[in-house]
Amino acid sequence: MPRVSLPDIEAARARVRDTHIVEETPIEYSRSLSERADADVHLKMEHLQRTGSFKTRGAHNKVSLLAEDDAFSGRVVAASAGNHAQGVALAAATNDIESTIVMPETAPQAKVDATRSYGADVELVGQTFQEAVSYARDLEAEHDWEFVHAYDDPAIVAGQGTLGLELYEQFPDVDAVVAPIGGGGLISGVATAIKERDPSVRIVGVQAEHAATVPQSLQKGEPVANDDPQTIADGIATGGICELTYEHIDAYVDEVVTVSDDRIAQAILLLLERAKQLVEGAGAVSTAALLSDDLDVAGETVIPLLCGGNIDVSALQGVLTHAQAARHQLLHLRVRIQDRPGKMAEVSRVLADQGANIRSVRHERAVDDLDVGEAYLMFRVEAAGREHADQLLAGIRDAGYDVERLAHPQ
Repeated sequence: MPRVSLPDIEAARARVRDTHIVEETPIEYSRSLSERADADVHLKMEHLQRTGSFKTRGAHNKVSLLAEDDAFSGRVVAASAGNHAQGVALAAATNDIESTIVMPETAPQAKVDATRSYGADVELVGQTFQEAVSYARDLEAEHDWEFVHAYDDPAIVAGQGTLGLELYEQFPDVDAVVAPIGGGGLISGVATAIKERDPSVRIVGVQAEHAATVPQSLQKGEPVANDDPQTIADGIATGGICELTYEHIDAYVDEVVTVSDDRIAQAILLLLERAKQLVEGAGAVSTAALLSDDLDVAGETVIPLLCGGNIDVSALQGVLTHAQAARHQLLHLRVRIQDRPGKMAEVSRVLADQGANIRSVRHERAVDDLDVGEAYLMFRVEAAGREHADQLLAGIRDAGYDVERLAHPQ
């Protein structure tokens, strides 16, 4: 399959310039991230697209081309964890084309509901993206529908590349662009568009460490699969890249780093607090890279792509709880007491006197290491940070109680 060219991307931009479908998203300076990265950081707000992600670009380019083809069967089918699903559904509806979208049973409900709202027939199949793809391919073969791949298609890559053209024209003085990698369609298009305009711009790709395949692929010289990608960044848990995107990454991407789910959660919370932007895990990985020790952008003008904002409320709650725990702002404490009236009130008073807010508390009595007449009080407590957390633990011990801080709040 031939590599996508700059003229391909420019032609795609002519197709997607309908502002009702693909909008030009802003770039905004981030003081907080600039200070943390010792760089000049500007955020590309691609999560503000109508469907909440960049996927609309590639989907609209591909479906528009199909609509012009006399041999087209009249219906498209696609597989996606959510963002590509919405992009294809909207593009199909805009072009008066019917669509069927196959999504994993684990797909966030918010993305399922949004895809249906754009007029697609949604089928939930399997536990992973690859299982959804397999079923969608079966539908393609059975009904002679047109399969719209999330990344293994030159028209998709060219459409995603319009983001690179837009970014460079908005901010030509950029030194580095940081982009997430799932299947590689986004970074392939963006890197091609920018590198063909200005080879000096550094392109950095980011993957979630437990869903990463690109570092291994580049080392081996061909795409490598991950059969069990596990990450809160579900939008990039594709299980691998393809030959098409491998060729673009190998040719144009300067560096690939991986980030932990802990870093991703911290990035989501930081963007919410400081930039007032709500993004999903896949949309936050580029920011997470700036918070890690593996990417050095000191002194550079850098633009991380916030490429997705479709996060389920329940997932957001879990992410924020995890991030707060990492900041020592949410503690899970186990206090050993004599199981007598008033003991809960005594420990609660110690916490209150030191300015802690108790979210919840419960007794645990059926534990093997307790003596007769003893119990554990399990507290979830809000604190101001590490120093305050240490003060709370010291205060409980000074009051005569054994206390243990557990690793993860429950």
